[in-house]
Amino acid sequence: MLAPTFRKFVFGAIAVAMLPGLASAAAYSNGSQTSSFDVTMKIVADCTIAANGLDFGQTQGVLARTVTASSAINVTCTNTTPYNVGLNAGTGAGSSGTARYLSGTGANTNTVRFNLYQAPGATLWGNTQGTDTMAGTGSGALQTLTVYGEIPAQASPAPDSYKSTITATVYF
Repeated sequence: MLAPTFRKFVFGAIAVAMLPGLASAAAYSNGSQTSSFDVTMKIVADCTIAANGLDFGQTQGVLARTVTASSAINVTCTNTTPYNVGLNAGTGAGSSGTARYLSGTGANTNTVRFNLYQAPGATLWGNTQGTDTMAGTGSGALQTLTVYGEIPAQASPAPDSYKSTITATVYF
């Protein structure tokens, strides 16, 4: 009679021999099928804009001389997209077109005249496309435009905080 361990081995070997392909099933398959798919997207003309504040200083006294300051507008447009950046008149009392004023607070109705330029002392920056906006072409990367501000010498108003909110718009 065969030993129990030897019997298990012989029985297992016979079972494997009776089922050809069972021992080597992991080595191949019964074929394969494939399918392809597209990965797509469409880029459209687009721009984003972000503007930084412009501060003429917090300790101005008599406005006997011109005061200047500058700020940045960041524009990002898709590559080759033409754009124009315009600046509105602002919220200062009496502001219209490129004639801009800072307004006092509360009951103070005094104003301070100021200008915004595309280059120091050159072209006034407005919001009429093709006339006084700044043109550019997108590169797909951030482009920084500088706003040059100027308060010309003028009669000094009452001490107060003066402000105007300018809206920058990118047209594309």
